[in-house]
Order: sequence, then structure tokens, then C-alpha cells
Amino acid sequence: MSSSDVELPEVASVARDLIRFDTTNHGGGRAAGEREAAEYVGAYLERLGLTPEYYEPIPHRTNVMARVPGRDHSKPALVLHGHLDVVPAIAEDWSVDPFEGVVRDGMLWGRGAVDMKDMDAMILTSVADILRAGEQPERDLVLTFFADEENGGVEGSALVIQNKPEWFAGATEAISEVGGYSIAVGDRRAYLLQVGEKALIWIRLVARGRAAHGSSFHGDNAVTKLAVAVAALGRTEWPVTLTETTREMAERLGALTGGTGDADEIAAATGAASGFLRSTLRTTTNPTGLTAGYKHNVIPDRAEALIDVRVLPGTEDAALAHIRRIVGDDVTVEVVHQDIGLEVPFAGDLVDAMVSALDRHDPGVPVIPYLMGGGTDNKALAYLGITGYGFAPLRLPADLDFTGMFHGVDERVPIDALEFGQRVLTDLLRTY
Repeated sequence: MSSSDVELPEVASVARDLIRFDTTNHGGGRAAGEREAAEYVGAYLERLGLTPEYYEPIPHRTNVMARVPGRDHSKPALVLHGHLDVVPAIAEDWSVDPFEGVVRDGMLWGRGAVDMKDMDAMILTSVADILRAGEQPERDLVLTFFADEENGGVEGSALVIQNKPEWFAGATEAISEVGGYSIAVGDRRAYLLQVGEKALIWIRLVARGRAAHGSSFHGDNAVTKLAVAVAALGRTEWPVTLTETTREMAERLGALTGGTGDADEIAAATGAASGFLRSTLRTTTNPTGLTAGYKHNVIPDRAEALIDVRVLPGTEDAALAHIRRIVGDDVTVEVVHQDIGLEVPFAGDLVDAMVSALDRHDPGVPVIPYLMGGGTDNKALAYLGITGYGFAPLRLPADLDFTGMFHGVDERVPIDALEFGQRVLTDLLRTY
């Protein structure tokens, strides 16, 4: 039976439809574009009786929004947002076509299955469940689907908040991706709720030398200078530095694992999620790209490397200064893109409501705050004074390396996890 013949619950069907739009974002303005996916979302919203608005500041980089009236207009509006773009997928590395939306082994496969067309589908179908029942959410909802998140939102959310701030009138809080999912802690299950994000700094290392013939005895080779700097930075072991969130995360995880004291050891005991969680305890500096030369027998006079730097909120200047010391005077550090870090308390009415919604659908399972190593469009909304959380609820199999799916090969999500997430999210929107 082909994946097109499989009868799916609506949340999985919508996610599959979205995966089939190739919205690949290579960064730097090189993207397939989100227009067709945004139009699909807009048409879905129109069928619910809503009036979508589109904003396309750059051709094919389309953002779409609709406001859902709530029962209690005295309450601030809540933003539910997702992004429609995805990172590239090298098809020959995958066991399925990354844009076919294959259904296999009870899972939906494809680029965007976890980042984040699954949450896009949960938002749409949760709102649909409420409106089709002739009901309203508790408060106004601002449903927003952004372009360009995978490039830091430069051509997406950054332009939306700059030019369309009225979309978010009356909103004080937001919900988006990378939180609310379950992890295995020994033989226990726990949920992670994202209450912060590390700051983003994308840098370029530039080494300069003297061009020459490839056979030369040559002491001013830009590639060699760059290689030394990249290796030094990539091998740097940054120290563990705890914030209020990561300290509480370690304490709560330690209570489940029986671990005490060392936050890094406690995070390492979370199995498949350990790489994700250990990155939240320290700065990370990962080389992600190299550019140099144009012919085998020509020594180039310039070499470049891209480094993805993620730092704890408030430590940006100190981290950049230390990076410059690590790479040395022969290499220039250029900041390509920088964005803020976020951290908010694991407390308040919305946090209580999210925790309660999870408990109603998976009773007795602890919910633990964490600081995400990556970033979301919550950073952009923060400039409007909107407090953002990561809450895309998914109850996952203990043996699934879910966090490894983000930007990974053979990205996939269990269909029953999507159904669970839709139920939890619908419950939250009805009651908060």
C-alpha cells in the first residue's frame, strides 16, 4: 500500500500536505519560497470561516496570519506561530523521498516532520476542532505562519514585526515549537517545556594569505591559517555555566535519575536527548562550512569558514571576545547574523495551563523546564514584548531519537504522537 492510500487522521494528513511543499531554505535569501505552503494554510483557514492576511515583503517569502475571536476579550491574545520553511535535505542520504510525505511504520516521514510542519498541522487542526464544534477558544488567538525561520527570520518574522506589528495587537504570550515533547529518563517518561533559548551568533572566519603556485615552498597559506583556527575553535570545550532554568532542569532531572550535583552528568543520563540537553549548559561553537580555492594547483589568498555559535543569554560579548582569542590574530571574525537569547520563569498562568493540559492527557508524568540550544521566531516576537514558550506536545516512544531528527536525515514523527499533541493543544486552547 502506498503512502497516498493510507487513511490518516486529519492532523497527520495536513502535516503530510505541508511536507509535500518543498520550502527548502538554503539561507542568505536562497530559498524555494513559502508562497504555495502559505496559500494552502490560508485556504484551510478560510474554510474555517477565518480571514487570512498575507504579507510577502520579498517575492515568494510569504507570511500568513488569521485572528480567531475568543470568548473573553478581557484576556490578552495568545499567539500560536510556526514557520513554513525547512532546511535542505540531500535526497540520496535519505531512505525515502524527503518531500513525498511517506507514511511507514506508523510514522510520517519527510523534511519538516518535526521541524516544524507537525506543529503547524497541530495548530491548524486544533483550531478546526474548536470552530467546527461551534465553540470559541477562551481568548483571542493570533495564528501566524512565518517564512525564513531557518535563516534566523531575517526575511520572515523580523520583517513582519517591523512592518505588521498590528497583527499582534493585544497579545502578550506566544506558543511555538521545540517544547512539550517527551523524553526517556531511565525507565521514566518526562516532558520538556521550553522557557528560553540561547542567543544566536553566526560568524564567518576569514584568513588571508598570499596566492601562489601549488608547488611552492610557501609560508603564507590562507587555508592553513584557517584550518588551524577552525580546529582550535571546534575542539574548544566550553565550561558548564548554569542559568536559573538549567539549574532547575538539572535538579528535576536529578530527582528522576538519582543523580546529584553535576548537571552535565545528569543531562547525559537522558539517553537520546542528552546531546540536546548538554548543549543548553554551555556555549557551543560548531564549524558548519568551508570555502577556499578554485584550482588544485593554486594556493588561494583567502579562505573562509562558517561557525554556528550559540551562547547563554547575556554572555554574547564575552563569548565573541574569547572566540577572537582562540582563533588568533591571523584570522578575522565577522558577525554574519546575531539575535537575542531568551529566558523566562517556569511559572505563571500559561505555564500552569500547559503543565495541566499535559497532565490531563498523560497523568502523573513530570514536566521539566529547559533552555533550548537553538532558536525560534519567539526571538522576534520578544521585540514586541511578547513572552514566548516552546510547546508542541508529543508523547514519543522511548527508543526514538526525536531530538536527532531536527535537521537530520530520515526526519519522522509518530502519527499517534501527532494525535496526542492535537488533543493536548485543543484542550489548552479551550481552557486558557
